[in-house]
Amino acid sequence: MANVLFTNVRIFDGSGAMPYAGEVLVQGNRIARVSRGGGTAAVGGVTVIDGAGAFLMPGMVEAHTHFSWNDQPTLDSIQRMPVEEHILWCAGVAKRYLDMGWTSCVGAATAKPRLDVVIRNAINKGDIPGPRYLAASQEITVPGGLGDTSPPHLPFPELSFGAVVSGPEEMRRTVRQFVKYGVDSLKINLSGEYITGLPAELTPFSDEEVAMCVAEAKRFGKRVSAHARSCESVKQCVRHGVEVIYHASFTDEEALDMLEANKDKHFVAPGLAWLITTSYHASAWGLTPEITKKMGYHRELEIAVESMKKMLKRGIRILPGGDYGFAWTPHGSNAKDLEYFVKYLGMSNMEALLAATAYGGPMMRMGDVLGQIREGYLADILLVDGDPLADITVLQDRKRILAVMKDGEFHRAPEVRSQRATRWAA
Repeated sequence: MANVLFTNVRIFDGSGAMPYAGEVLVQGNRIARVSRGGGTAAVGGVTVIDGAGAFLMPGMVEAHTHFSWNDQPTLDSIQRMPVEEHILWCAGVAKRYLDMGWTSCVGAATAKPRLDVVIRNAINKGDIPGPRYLAASQEITVPGGLGDTSPPHLPFPELSFGAVVSGPEEMRRTVRQFVKYGVDSLKINLSGEYITGLPAELTPFSDEEVAMCVAEAKRFGKRVSAHARSCESVKQCVRHGVEVIYHASFTDEEALDMLEANKDKHFVAPGLAWLITTSYHASAWGLTPEITKKMGYHRELEIAVESMKKMLKRGIRILPGGDYGFAWTPHGSNAKDLEYFVKYLGMSNMEALLAATAYGGPMMRMGDVLGQIREGYLADILLVDGDPLADITVLQDRKRILAVMKDGEFHRAPEVRSQRATRWAA
């Protein structure tokens, strides 16, 4: 692990301040010094990166990640990939995220019980490249709910995409099983999903089942996340302490009041990319705008946008994570979320960047060491050709991401353009 000095860069530090010209010194896996201006004398044993005015920012955090979704159009086609090929797929996708500047990711469900855990462990051991990762369980659902794909004539739970439970005691058993596997979080499907034939406003779980899920997860120090599109499911999340709320499309004043009163306890990742792309850009897979309008996606998108705008006014944390990994939302295009935050929600480019960086630290449960360019923080750093504060879409172009550093080591180092062994130029 080399010591690195980034000089001649514009620093976006993730504090909310405007970028400034300066230098950042990395020693080991930490940021040792952040200084305005430049001209630091050369120090022995330090690799100097001359950024030539490039934009230096914290690594991004993806809040709704499915490494095992294999860019296919259906849940069945995701699950039916044989496990050997599936783990190799996940390894490749993990690298793809890091390539695109996502240095941390929060697992939001896995297609097979231990895929997330195995990939997380391999990343942590250095066996494969990938972002910091919080491993999730399979989706937990009810009979006939979202994720129950077992056919009626073969009523075997192991054939289902999700883990099927009925009643608090089955919930307890399932949570404990996933804890045994080593997950960081439990994912519960508290609402429906139009594409599976279930209304988004369906809320199939009882309060007793949700309460059991959270109680058992907390007993073992795990968090709970939820697929929660319906208004009632959002309220269930707040009532029972489901920390991470995915979607939250349908809300009323009571739900918004509950979220606002508990805004330091919850994160919302709306998954706008899924709603937008499914509504208008999935015709190649038979989902024309006419069909998706009849399903209900156009209406949900309009309502979700209004819900998110109201949440923003109330100071509720909204993070990127758009359900990538389906055929029409392929992995690697995740930075579209930031563009959609600006275009649909009216966020400034600064607010969108903070959602992907500063909010990401606490989302990873590492808020005191991650998500900012700050002395003592972990050295997860991007060097970008261009200014995302002027054009947020530059983060969608791999070529514009000149360097990716995670934990003080380059995953992608900037191109060498100098004969001096210790000086690189971006």
